[in-house]
Amino acid sequence: MTTLVLTVVGDDRAGLVAAVADVVGNHGGNWENSQLAELSGAFAGIIEVSVAPERAGELREALAVLDGLLKVTVHAGVEEPPAEGVRPLTIEVIGNDHPGIIRDVSTVLRARGVSIDHLNTRTTEAAMYGGRLFEATITARVPASVDLEALTGELERLAAEIQVDVTLGT
Repeated sequence: MTTLVLTVVGDDRAGLVAAVADVVGNHGGNWENSQLAELSGAFAGIIEVSVAPERAGELREALAVLDGLLKVTVHAGVEEPPAEGVRPLTIEVIGNDHPGIIRDVSTVLRARGVSIDHLNTRTTEAAMYGGRLFEATITARVPASVDLEALTGELERLAAEIQVDVTLGT
């Protein structure tokens, strides 16, 4: 099977998921993994689809029918062998919302060669504290060569500096 990764974005309205699913299904594709969301009136997402190699071109072309409804970009998926000695890490971040939180945390991770697999963020009203509350959940892969204790210390120092709480789990 060939893996295609679709990115989709357009003005939010009913039926967008069904429109993509119809094209995928009608052209032999299997919808496997996805993350889709409405953000500020826009619908956006990423979808992993598998399809028989001989039908991949047909599916790519068929997705063009969605132009005007959604902008669809198709990327070829790459099968990666599991990395030796890589450890999973979950990072929870919570604090008063302000610019730069993800930039600062991801800079620390990048400097250590840590790869982010999933990043989910949200802001909510923090009525008791006044203002907005920022929350992030990061799922990452830490190379075996990285000193986890040193990484934890660096993230804790950063958390104090930017005034957020950071919790790490494996």
